Amino acid sequence: MRRRLTTAGLCAAMLVPIGIGVAQAAPAPHAATHGTTRQQAFASAAGEFGVPEQVLLAVSYNESLWEQHAGQPSTSGTYGAMSLADAPADARGTGDSTTALHTLGTAARLAHVTPAAARTDATSNIRAGAALLASYARMYDHGALPATVAGWYGPVAAYSGSQSKVAASDFANDVYGTIRTGAARTTADGQTLRLPADAAVKPDTATIAPLHLTPAAKSSAAECPRTLDCDFVPAAYKLNSSDPQDYGNYDTADRPHQVKIDQIVLHDTEESYPDTLAGFTNPASYVSAHYVIRSADGHVTQMVPTKDVAWQAGNWYVNSHSVGIEQEGFAVAGATWFTEQLYHSSAQLVRYLAAKYDIPLDRQHIIGHDNVPGINAAGVAGMHWDPGPYWDWGHYLALLGKPIHQTGTSHSPVVTINPRFASNVQTVTDCEAGTSLPDQATSFVYLHTAPSASAPLLSDPALHPDGKAGTTCAADWGDKASVGQQFVVADRKGDWTGIWWDGVEAWFQNEKATTPSYGFVVTPKPGLASVPTYGRALPEPAAYPADIPVQAVTPLQYTLKPGQRYVTSGAVPTDYYYAKTIDNSLPDDHTNVVGHDKYLQIQLGHRIGYVKAADVNVRLAVG
Repeated sequence: MRRRLTTAGLCAAMLVPIGIGVAQAAPAPHAATHGTTRQQAFASAAGEFGVPEQVLLAVSYNESLWEQHAGQPSTSGTYGAMSLADAPADARGTGDSTTALHTLGTAARLAHVTPAAARTDATSNIRAGAALLASYARMYDHGALPATVAGWYGPVAAYSGSQSKVAASDFANDVYGTIRTGAARTTADGQTLRLPADAAVKPDTATIAPLHLTPAAKSSAAECPRTLDCDFVPAAYKLNSSDPQDYGNYDTADRPHQVKIDQIVLHDTEESYPDTLAGFTNPASYVSAHYVIRSADGHVTQMVPTKDVAWQAGNWYVNSHSVGIEQEGFAVAGATWFTEQLYHSSAQLVRYLAAKYDIPLDRQHIIGHDNVPGINAAGVAGMHWDPGPYWDWGHYLALLGKPIHQTGTSHSPVVTINPRFASNVQTVTDCEAGTSLPDQATSFVYLHTAPSASAPLLSDPALHPDGKAGTTCAADWGDKASVGQQFVVADRKGDWTGIWWDGVEAWFQNEKATTPSYGFVVTPKPGLASVPTYGRALPEPAAYPADIPVQAVTPLQYTLKPGQRYVTSGAVPTDYYYAKTIDNSLPDDHTNVVGHDKYLQIQLGHRIGYVKAADVNVRLAVG
């Protein structure tokens, strides 16, 4: 279980881009057309610099989702819709100008705008990006521009800034995938852009050859799709003392043959990528994850084989049945740490793992660390809440190929939380640091005790044992329903919707915040005053061999009341993977104990939970 850090070194390895071997003219001011829409700016820049408009739009979409970020730098010190990098303003604070990208100054000179304009003015930024992309094309094609859209594959790969052939190709493939499927969205500052689909485009991948990129190492042991830039750095599996039970940083197993893998847990690192690798390779840190993804370029490092159990989620049952992915970033730092490169690499990795282990691509199986339950009532308050309120679940589900779409009617008893990320701007507080965060796009809705904005925020008993109201603290997950989660409607009053949540009724203002859905739901069986919920699906005592200690089946503090209903994803394994030593020196060590009691997983509240099938009835709820 990763500790949440209050301070961390903000350093990160960053790739040096392919150099520009063309003479640069002195910059001459270019009038910024502030009244121009962003869509018009793309069209104008494409025509001015000879870049196909669909290529320019698709590059920007995959770099920034067409966001300008109000002139503020993104995670790797990049600016604007074209994600131009400026070393002196490196947002990570490394101060290491030898390892940062240097595209902004060059692009500004090519477009005859000042670097300041390229940072802050959307039109200037787009022109600079178009000029840079065209310069790559001329550099690698004897001064000429490609005659077809297909021929821009090589220049697009160069624009990625990566020296890795796999990473550069992956970026170019994503760009051409966007061209084929099209895209449309409204940015956080209200700009509506559209890229029409062109399914006939097939990139000329041979145009990447002149870049002379570094090929992937053929001996890599990483379990990754071949199109992903991925390496393997083994986490520590070593003793820390003479005690065979004192070791790090994971447990060996034979998954999925021995223990089923049915979930993927997404984390953020709360420290830099190199610091994360350093921690996982130190056996005394007692923490690991299967994969770590670098923010700047989406590079993936596998550290624990997926057959083994990483120490990542703070819940041994979830650890046993999941693959953990750490993503470089800081939960309270906002969405800037979660770059498009990171989103794309993460989604590609999850699609690969989901196909390999037959894991459904939904929010009860692809979960955040913040959705993992405590193992008992006492452990709930200490559970982590990353990747936090700024992780764009809607965008991520779309990248997984499972965008949220309507499956029910307007009066469906089941709703999927689905506010638009860009326009869902809310106040969140970093209560650990005692500071307010800038209002920005979020991926949740606040929950109230009654259908009114003046009603107190919902109070979770684990976080507020004194009964005080919930808060806007980022760590106060008890009053926040995340995008993609599904709940059963308890009541509707005007534009307010009440849902069943952790055993109580919770209210949120439903201004296009949900999508009508259907699903299987559980409700307490008649005659039961309440139904206990659990953080683990453990075997009954009789299932344990004599040499394996029985694990207590203890309920959480949340109970289901008569008439309440909760969405279920179905039955889960009832088992306990016993692994206590590094050398199998205990009897029955590394044994999976399988029980006969049947449990169902439910969307209990912000976190998932489990109920015994014998306590509930299950039915399909449709609109």
